[in-house]
Amino acid sequence: MASSMRSLFSDHSRYVESFRRFLNNSTEHQCMQEFMDQRLPGIIARIGDTKSEIKILSIGGGAGEIDLQILSKVQAQYPGVHISNEVVEPSAEQIAKYKEFVAKSSNLENIKFTWHKETSSEYQNRVMEKKELQKWDFIHMIQMLYYVKDIPATLKFFHSLLATNAKILIILVSGTSGWDKLWKKYGSRLPQNDLCQYVTSPDLTQMLDKLGIKYECYDLLSTMDISDCFIDGNENGDLLWDFLTETCNFNTTAPPDLKAELVKDLQEPEFSVKKDGKILFNNSLSFIVVEA
Repeated sequence: MASSMRSLFSDHSRYVESFRRFLNNSTEHQCMQEFMDQRLPGIIARIGDTKSEIKILSIGGGAGEIDLQILSKVQAQYPGVHISNEVVEPSAEQIAKYKEFVAKSSNLENIKFTWHKETSSEYQNRVMEKKELQKWDFIHMIQMLYYVKDIPATLKFFHSLLATNAKILIILVSGTSGWDKLWKKYGSRLPQNDLCQYVTSPDLTQMLDKLGIKYECYDLLSTMDISDCFIDGNENGDLLWDFLTETCNFNTTAPPDLKAELVKDLQEPEFSVKKDGKILFNNSLSFIVVEA
């Protein structure tokens, strides 16, 4: 029975739609916005000191919504200073959306954008082959380390590219989130795929400790409204199930016992809270700031 379950990553358009539903039903971007407003200005306070140009590298920049928030904070800190913003993003679709977003946005006159359609490891290989190790003032890796095969090597490589006073910002799910419990308990029973690995902030801080890299970690609460998951035949709920389990058409292909266990667990306090008649899954995020 379980063999009919397949990875959500095997159906690109369904993955994109389920991710869109996740963003619509969660406070993911609001949580990031809160961090950018409250914490980021202090973090970037010295990255551009005495520099005529600030170099920013976005790894997995997606459609650019969060990137432009970051850029506006850098502009506010260093008014008039030229900014070079390079984006490494494997999806042509996302790059097209990013370019549209930039075209529609104002106040970007002093920013030069460059896009590279490649994964972080392809970028790493290309840079190593050219032997031109460009130094960066700020590197950010937002919700992308799940898609990297060798995370410690990736961290070590990008850390080696930091200029004086530079920082890396990494955002990924927190060890206190429902994702951590979900992956630990059910990961082995869900479709395995080579594209994505289960990693949360405690895994990452352990890797940074082993590498002897200095960092600070901040956690912010974020939730995802999963109420529709408990309504039979609800299309939004079906797509959220797919996103939660990284399974294509989970509702119609999962063994009944697995689904029954998940339906029960996802309503338990370690995964979700019940508020105003809604079931809110714990989507808490960790913001890890790595120093040069």
